[in-house]
Formats: sequence, structure tokens, C-alpha cells
Amino acid sequence: MQEILLAIAVVTLISLSLTVMILLVDATVGNYGQCKIDINDGDREIVVEGGQSLLSTLNSEGIFIPSACGGKGSCGLCTLKVLDGAGEVMLTETPWLTEEQINDHVRLSCQVKVKKDIKIEIPPEFFLIKQYTSRVESIKDLTHDIKELRLKLLDPPDIEFKAGQFAQILTPVYEFSEEEVYRAYSISSSPAEKNIIELQIRLVPDGICTTYVHKFLKEGDELTVNGPYGDFFLQDTDREIIFIAGGSGMAPVKSMLMDMQLKNNPRKAMYFFGAVTKKDLFHVETMEQFEKDLADFTFIPGLSGPEEADNWKGEIGLITEVIDRRLPKADNHEAYLCGSPGMIDACVEVLKKKGMPEELIYYDKFA
Repeated sequence: MQEILLAIAVVTLISLSLTVMILLVDATVGNYGQCKIDINDGDREIVVEGGQSLLSTLNSEGIFIPSACGGKGSCGLCTLKVLDGAGEVMLTETPWLTEEQINDHVRLSCQVKVKKDIKIEIPPEFFLIKQYTSRVESIKDLTHDIKELRLKLLDPPDIEFKAGQFAQILTPVYEFSEEEVYRAYSISSSPAEKNIIELQIRLVPDGICTTYVHKFLKEGDELTVNGPYGDFFLQDTDREIIFIAGGSGMAPVKSMLMDMQLKNNPRKAMYFFGAVTKKDLFHVETMEQFEKDLADFTFIPGLSGPEEADNWKGEIGLITEVIDRRLPKADNHEAYLCGSPGMIDACVEVLKKKGMPEELIYYDKFA
């Protein structure tokens, strides 16, 4: 018994020693001093303190790069060309980058640490992204686990975005998070409502941002938000439209439908919305109003596991099964999908079997 206790004590002592050594190294060798970031071949230069990720460093300088996961390396959105000073591609990046991208110096900016002078390229549209101070105008329960958050913009007082794009909100330090973190959410409001950003936020167990919104955020609070981001928006064609979403994936579709309504868009559209039980459905009356107001629009909700008390008379089954039954062919369509990666991948396969070319399937996957 004494030998076991001694072994535990030795292992603990070694662990503590290694921890102290790591902290000392980080405080000395890890002190990178000032580093210069050359942006777009000298169009702009900034001098920063080294040691942080390229993503967070640029954010602190008011240059906002798309990131749905808040810099955790799990969404693959924060890609930039890093022409010099980034070091070798990390294993955390390779799942998100093609061989062609790697050869073209594309990197995940959240995984690149600024250790020395660095040279990067940033698309011009990223400089149009702004940071806003907003006030929480209302918080509404859409379902048992989805809240609708309406933010009134204070400074700047308005935003220009395309229906389907997303914004990032900054979660402040609170009891479940020791640091500020950004998280991305699709905008559900109309682009015509320029002083409002509306978001649909589903509670994720142990999610830093969703827990804050659902449990701590109050009407009247101020919240920092930046955007808009993304290239998920309606293409200017005359093809028939297929919308597919589930849960809070409703957000960008609702924004697109509002925009179609405002512009009297005559295109034919079908919207397949997947839920489990009746309590997971929301904005049904809004969708029924769109059916009246739009030229040729059909809303098709489906429940994969309706309860007896639901008395459900509509479509039953996975949303892929509903699509397979209700969509004869899709050779003259384009599709817009928003939801989990698994749902989107399954729907893409169904649409391809119906004759839709994959390049006409646009999607926004939740990280």
C-alpha cells in the first residue's frame, strides 16, 4: 500500500513540475513581443503583441473573420491566405482544408499563432463587417429549447445584410466562462429592418453562449454583435426553390421568405421543416401566412416521432423520407439547407437522387 501511495506522490510531483516548467517557458520563450501583420501586400499594416491566434488578434484590431465555433477549430470557416510567417499546417487544420487550399497557403486563422511578422490576404468584403453595440429588445420562447432574441442596434444604429447571412454575438465573462467568446447565429429578421437583428438560439447542453442567452441574458441588457457574414443567400435565378431546415435552422429561411415577400418574388418554393414532436414546431402561423402572401409557396412540416397527444395529421418520418415522398423530381430546382451536418448530408443525397446537381445545393451547416 505504501508503494502505491509513494508512486502516486511521485507522479503528482512530476506533473506539478512539468506544469511549472510549461508556465515558465510560456512566460519567457512564449513572449513573442511585437509582430507586424502585412495585409493584402502592404495595403494595411498593423503591429500587435504576439502570442495569440491570428483570428483573435485580428478581431482585437476590428477586423472580423467568419467563425461559427468561436475559434475552437471545429467549424472550418475562418480561412485566410497566410503567405508568410505561419509555420507548418497543423493537424487540427487538415480536416478542414483541401490539398489545393493547403498548396494555395490557405489556413485556419484560429489555429495560426502570431509568433513573428506575418503576411496575409483578407477578402475586401471582410472589411465591411462591423461590430455593434445592441440592446436586448425582447426574448421570446419559440419552443422548450429555442429562444428568439431581438436586438436593437445602438452603435452603429443600422446594418446592411443579405437574407440568409449570419452574425456573431459576444458572450461576456460570467460564472460558466472565464473568457469572452464569440458564437455565430443566422439572422432571422428581414434585411429591410435595418436597426434590428433577430436570432433564434437553441439551448446546447453546456454551451457557453446558449447557456448565457437562455439562463442569464435579460431584456434591456446590452450585447455586442458583429457581422454580417456568409455567402448563404438566394441566388438570382428562376429555378424552383427547395428550403430544408430543422430546429433553429428555421432562422435564415424565415429571413429569405420575408425578403421574397417584400420584393414580390414570384418564384415557386417548397419548405420542408423537420421536427420530432409537435412541441418542436414553431412559426407555423407565420409560414401559413407566407403561403397566402407569396406567389407559389408550400410549407411542409414533418414529425419524426409524434406523440399520441399530438394528434398529428401531417407528414411523419425523417425529413429525408418526407422529401422523398413529396418531391417527384428536382432537375429544375435549387436547394437551401440549414441544420446539422448529418441532416444536411442525408438531404443532399436525396436531392441528388431526385436529379438536382450538387452545385445547386447550398447549405449552412451548424458547427
